[in-house]
Amino acid sequence: VSRMDLVDSRASRNFWVYINKDKIWSATGVSKERNQIAADKFNLEAGLLWHKVSRENKFIGLKAEILSFVPVTNEPIEIMWVKITNISCRQIKFIPIAAIPIYGRSANNLRDHRQVTSLLQRITLNKFGVIVKPTLVFDERGHHSNKTYYFILGWDEKGFPPEYVYPTQEMFCGEAGDLEAPTAIINNLLPDKTLGIQGREAMGALRFRQIILKPGQSHSYIVLLGISESQAEIKKCIYKFRDLKKVEKALKENKAFWIKKSEQLNIKTGDKNFDNWLGWVSIQPTLRRIFGCSFLPDFDYGKGGRGWRDLWQDLLALILKNPYKVRPLLLNNFCAVRIDGTNATIIGKSPGEFIADRNNIQRVWMDHGVWPLLTLDLYLKKTDDYGILFKRLPYFESSCTGTVLEHLLIQNLRPFYNLGEHKYVRLEGADWNDGLDMAKERGESVTFSCMYAANLRTLVKLMLKTKRKKLRLSKLLFSSPPRVTAEKRDFDVSIIVKKLERMSQEMTERIRKQEWLKEGFFNGYYDNKGRRVEGRKNGIMRMCLASQVFAILSGVATDEQVEKIIQSTKKYLWDKKLGGYHLNTNFQKEEHDLGRAFSFVYGDKENGAIFNHMNVMFAYALLSRGFRKEGMEVLRSVYQMSINTARSKIYPCLPEYFNAEGKGMYAYLTGSASWFLFTLKEFSPDFICQG
Repeated sequence: VSRMDLVDSRASRNFWVYINKDKIWSATGVSKERNQIAADKFNLEAGLLWHKVSRENKFIGLKAEILSFVPVTNEPIEIMWVKITNISCRQIKFIPIAAIPIYGRSANNLRDHRQVTSLLQRITLNKFGVIVKPTLVFDERGHHSNKTYYFILGWDEKGFPPEYVYPTQEMFCGEAGDLEAPTAIINNLLPDKTLGIQGREAMGALRFRQIILKPGQSHSYIVLLGISESQAEIKKCIYKFRDLKKVEKALKENKAFWIKKSEQLNIKTGDKNFDNWLGWVSIQPTLRRIFGCSFLPDFDYGKGGRGWRDLWQDLLALILKNPYKVRPLLLNNFCAVRIDGTNATIIGKSPGEFIADRNNIQRVWMDHGVWPLLTLDLYLKKTDDYGILFKRLPYFESSCTGTVLEHLLIQNLRPFYNLGEHKYVRLEGADWNDGLDMAKERGESVTFSCMYAANLRTLVKLMLKTKRKKLRLSKLLFSSPPRVTAEKRDFDVSIIVKKLERMSQEMTERIRKQEWLKEGFFNGYYDNKGRRVEGRKNGIMRMCLASQVFAILSGVATDEQVEKIIQSTKKYLWDKKLGGYHLNTNFQKEEHDLGRAFSFVYGDKENGAIFNHMNVMFAYALLSRGFRKEGMEVLRSVYQMSINTARSKIYPCLPEYFNAEGKGMYAYLTGSASWFLFTLKEFSPDFICQG
């Protein structure tokens, strides 16, 4: 669901308390009884991968604490632990009802064949709740048999099952009610056994036996929300978590696991607030490796999976934690490179599983060849495992194989044979900024031409490190255009080195000579009409942060130019109110010859947001060039914006960006977390104490 769906949808993990017809309370606050909800006192307490919502109502006389977490012992469940406490001075008799709808099919069916796919639902009543197993996975390209079970199961702290179960929304809500005012609750009705339950919208509504609580007394309920392909696994979950002590143990294990995970980098600054915040940031790369980038409330586009660029940058943090464990991941990822130097854009869940593109749109992002080498270079610095360069791997969608070094060469040579009219790498579908996606014909990225020039120098360094005089590579690897074939030949390393050095130097000198602007920064792009994008135009200053960051990081910018860039970014991109660097100045017009980004409102997403990924890379670039004070100031600004919760309004983390109001957007998905950790580990984190 998207952020708007969360607000509008009636579906939730609800827990009702029925005292009498005048006292009906949703312990989660999802009810049409707005007067009672308004009287609730609410509190949120959260730690790494768990959170607890507390809600109390003096009119009702009860307090509810609902704690949610996922066990780290591989059970396919979320545990919802509900504790109800009598906060009045009298005993209270009530009926507790857990109520969670079960959707149980593809997200595509929300707006496509929703009613039809409900007819596939097969519902089994279990002693502890409801298990749903649709007959088919509905797909008009080819339906296939479904193997997945969806279930809601529950019991009280003594292991007693629910007294009654409502297995369908129709039975629970009634014709006149809905999930916020279900007829079964409002009228205190028992399940109508005359109603059919198959082929309906499923419901996990569990009505527990009536209970009496004395003042100060509490009673707990455990609800499991699960997805599994094994009935035996479901039974094991029931057996294990029916004991409240085992739930308590699982929660302790959960907390210990994620705290340990967050402390793997072992960065301590002496600033308690910063160190605590950093613990949350430290797990962001792990979360994104598990979940990918989609299916988040803010991130309401895409169909899941982990993107190519994200994947390589997330490995930066993982390499710092345990470089030797990353080797299989590196090798797996290289298998997504094609023989023409392009690559699959989505990495699947299983080793060797790749998806050619997102949303069935064939595109090439011109920056994709940059990231694998940056990541591998860090791995080699930490391990000296230069043998990995000669590991033979397949190419995506081909029967050809080649060494890792060959995979790297084809990815970084291809762009130099795909130059635009100004002799920079064509922009194609976009570079790292996906919003620059409307300049396929004549667009050029000076920004990543800088990085490809730097990558060729890195490849030279790696080949010299191997101390090999000859390399057996694909025969046409250095042809025009370069490509991989099954036929191999021996190449003299000294000749390859000279060729790469010449290509790198020519690109570097061209950028320094042609793209340095009198305003004191680099131009980074040409649009689809072949026009220079940055600089002063019609009285409006146009400047992009990425253009400067990659010029600095790649070594294209001289030290003197770096000093001028620092002054220019402070002058044109620094937001004095929010305290961060904007991704670009306000172009004040749409740019249909460059990309969709400039049709977004200024200050959001790729059009001028305070984009943390680029801010952190700016800091890293400055630090790598010896501009320590300025680099640390950029890092400090990112941290300060993140912990300003009154404005950022987000869980502790490093969000993808801050919008024009300073609100943090897109929680864990951003690659900036990896770059932040990478930067701290590479350079001393004393900036916090000094700040």
